[in-house]
Amino acid sequence: MLIQTVREGRKMKAKHRLREAIDLLYSRGSASSEAYTRLVLECVRQNDVDHAKRLQSHMDLHLYQPTTPFLHNRLLHLYAKSGLLSDARNMFDKMPQRDIFSYNAMLSAYSKLGLVEDLWEFFDQMPCRDSVSYNTVIAGLASSGCSYKALELFVRMQKEGFEPTEHTHVSALSACTEILNLKLGKQIHGRIIASNWQGDVFLGNALNDMYAKCGEIDQARWLFDWMVDRNVVSWNSMISGYLKNGKPEECVGLFHEMQLKGIKPDGFTVSNVLGAFFQSGYIGEAQKAFSELKEKDKVCWTTMIVGYAQSGREEDALMLFSQMLVENVKPDKFTISSVVSACAKLASLYHGQAIHGKAVHMGVDGNLLVSSALVDMYSKCGETKDAWIVFDMMPVRNVVTWNSIIVGCAQNGKDLEALALYEKMLQENFKPDNVTFVGVLSACVHAGLVARGQDYFDSLSTCHGMIPTMDHYACMINLFGRSGNMHKVIYLVQCMPHEPNSLIWSTLLSVSAMNGDITHAEMAANHLFELDPLSAGPYIMLSNMYAADERWKDVASIRSLMKNNKVKKFAAYSWIEIDREVHKFVAEDQTHPEWEKIYQELNRLIRRLRDAGFTTRTNLVLHDVGEEEKLKSICYHSEKLALAFGLIRKPQGDRPIRIIKNIRVCHDCHEFMKFVSRINKQIIILRDSNRFHHFVRGKCSCNDFW
Repeated sequence: MLIQTVREGRKMKAKHRLREAIDLLYSRGSASSEAYTRLVLECVRQNDVDHAKRLQSHMDLHLYQPTTPFLHNRLLHLYAKSGLLSDARNMFDKMPQRDIFSYNAMLSAYSKLGLVEDLWEFFDQMPCRDSVSYNTVIAGLASSGCSYKALELFVRMQKEGFEPTEHTHVSALSACTEILNLKLGKQIHGRIIASNWQGDVFLGNALNDMYAKCGEIDQARWLFDWMVDRNVVSWNSMISGYLKNGKPEECVGLFHEMQLKGIKPDGFTVSNVLGAFFQSGYIGEAQKAFSELKEKDKVCWTTMIVGYAQSGREEDALMLFSQMLVENVKPDKFTISSVVSACAKLASLYHGQAIHGKAVHMGVDGNLLVSSALVDMYSKCGETKDAWIVFDMMPVRNVVTWNSIIVGCAQNGKDLEALALYEKMLQENFKPDNVTFVGVLSACVHAGLVARGQDYFDSLSTCHGMIPTMDHYACMINLFGRSGNMHKVIYLVQCMPHEPNSLIWSTLLSVSAMNGDITHAEMAANHLFELDPLSAGPYIMLSNMYAADERWKDVASIRSLMKNNKVKKFAAYSWIEIDREVHKFVAEDQTHPEWEKIYQELNRLIRRLRDAGFTTRTNLVLHDVGEEEKLKSICYHSEKLALAFGLIRKPQGDRPIRIIKNIRVCHDCHEFMKFVSRINKQIIILRDSNRFHHFVRGKCSCNDFW
């Protein structure tokens, strides 16, 4: 601290002396070449642009013209280094004599500011060039994303007889990395070996990065191990390479090796390692590493928030975001979009709206990334009007934004609006992708538009040159199956160009169950038993079909198979957010602190609905038990308990009650919600594993088709 204070003191004294010297110059009039030279060099040494400008003004005022470009070049270089393009250009234009250093300084100014067109035009008009000229332009083009042009100039440089330097090769390798041109990268590597520059740390880092990003991670590690001199960038390049190549375990291992060698990681290292911990499932390790950080930048905070959100720990993501704000760390657009996505997964409208407000306050609500996340969040909270408002106000859109609004409309029962948006997207010359067609085909499925869905599916390849994915085939199986056309379903499965995966067999099982087609259901289930023997869904669905057909021996056989395979049934549950607090329920739940009130309210509702004509569908209880047991089983499903609790806490009915269920809502609960929305005049928004159900005045947005 003392040394730093001494240095600062010396710097201030030197600056003060320089100012006094130039003040004295102005008081005396003209000066000698020696005096100008000493003062210009002192300005350059101190990197003092303001006094350099004063000195230049004095030289101009007294019509001083140096005999060589040396002084002007020093000033020109200082302006260029400081990013003062107009001062640099003014100096260059007034120079009576220019040499290669003058031109290179101007190239440096254009390159530093990323003015690629001006850089190229100036380079093209230069009367002479040297290797520095080429290096500067190649580096400028590569750093500005003009990789192809940078590599063209790299080749031209050699044709014109200039030998590339270490700096040239670093820039060329950077360009190869950007466009993933491994072949040319290897050729450059060969030149480096021939030139015996292998010990250069910058070249080593560039080569390591190129191999890692081009997918040859083992070659990158071989190079890394052979590097004699490594810096923190070397370690970062290798660690991020492992992460990008899907090897988080190796990423974590290398981080531990880095620590053992006493190399201090920077924020970039830690951010990558935190991501690796999450990808490997070591959430506790990520928390520990994060908590031990003395200085946490916003990249580390954002990495933790994204990690939590992608690991199903959305509540932790929101809590960490709150902590980030408390500690006065300013979030950026990436942080905000990540937190909004966490709100979307939780369907937490309150938190989503609060973060939307934060985005507006920060001025990032118009950012493409944030806006797209907001459209998705409002759609997944069932608020399609708000999603549309955000979408409509966006100054710029991309295919992700269009996908968010199209899929959002399809999921919320606005199928025709989704298809109209798709047509508008095409009119505005946006190219649809695979996700777009999943949204479009899903809208056709929900609306029962078989012919139109077939047309869209055909257009995938005929109009847009795309190959249909498994998701698209699953949509078509759903479309044909829901219309009762099982012949087309089976034909599609048999004629698919791909080997059917678990998604295809699951969809076939679902539509077979819908049509009571046990033969094809058994075929699909048997494939699923092989592909994913521990997944409970296929066993339960086939068992339910047997039970509906009163084939109790087959039901017992399926249960025995589940027991032998050690298959565990997953719990069906629902949750509801009231006053910023999430309440979770399972069927016949009695663990909630207010469970007695909830059951009283639910029983009151059941009696009232029965008086209005509602009949409990005990035939949906697929167990060999008495009527009373069936009645008890179906009346207290988790979504009904959540609804009763919502009505207790929000009895006025002026705002929608929002419920989320982790599996598909059953027919009895669906009918129950319709009756409550009519009798209580209460809007209910239920999100299940398939879609959104908006219950308003006795009708559902899905038109009883889900």
